[in-house]
Amino acid sequence: MTRRGHLLVGWTLAVAAIVLFTSLGTWQSRRAVEKQAMLDAAAEVLARRVPRGLEAAADPERRHAYDWAEGRGEFLDRAPLLLDNHQHEGRVGVRAYRVFQPESGQRLLVDLGWLPIGGQREMPDIGLPSGTQRLGGLLSAPPSAGLALGPAMAREGDAWLLTRVDMDAIARALDLGESLAPRVLRLDPALPLGYTRDLVLLPNTLPPDKHRGYAVQWFGLALTVLATALILTFKKKRTTP
Repeated sequence: MTRRGHLLVGWTLAVAAIVLFTSLGTWQSRRAVEKQAMLDAAAEVLARRVPRGLEAAADPERRHAYDWAEGRGEFLDRAPLLLDNHQHEGRVGVRAYRVFQPESGQRLLVDLGWLPIGGQREMPDIGLPSGTQRLGGLLSAPPSAGLALGPAMAREGDAWLLTRVDMDAIARALDLGESLAPRVLRLDPALPLGYTRDLVLLPNTLPPDKHRGYAVQWFGLALTVLATALILTFKKKRTTP
């Protein structure tokens, strides 16, 4: 192959690598901006804590927004829901949910908090709070599902074990007869109800700073490939008789 042919192949591979690394860096940068916006919006809501009614959970225009909400209602006598593979302070466990019927508005999931599971993966017992309850907390979208592989939930003793929060699948499995609100209520940690919990928004995903760090790495790799290609090209040109 001629020198021109080698250069063409080399630069084709280099450009492809540069485009790939730049695209990955751009995606990481975009995720950092999106997550920072999420944190800022939630921080503003938590600082003000101006309550809305629980019916706000069903507002389709705010399915990805945050609101502080309060209201009365009752937990339905349905099996508890345990979201698998959630960590707290380095320990593996599950996040517990129950279906709540507010006095006004659509049924919604209430995040009761985190519970540990042992090495034998024995699921914890989740009690059913009885009677009328007055709840308050942060309305937010359910935890990100990531890649939706396999069934969303499976029976685990008296509970349902979730791989992701799929509102439609939950409504069918619990025979609710209607859909659930698209947002969940994350209980105020000050309430005596529930288990270990906080209002941290990104407990199991990368924070914005991590995404920024990965973006810098990908952009750095793109620059490294470009610099290497330029050096090899001009070095060959100088040493060729």
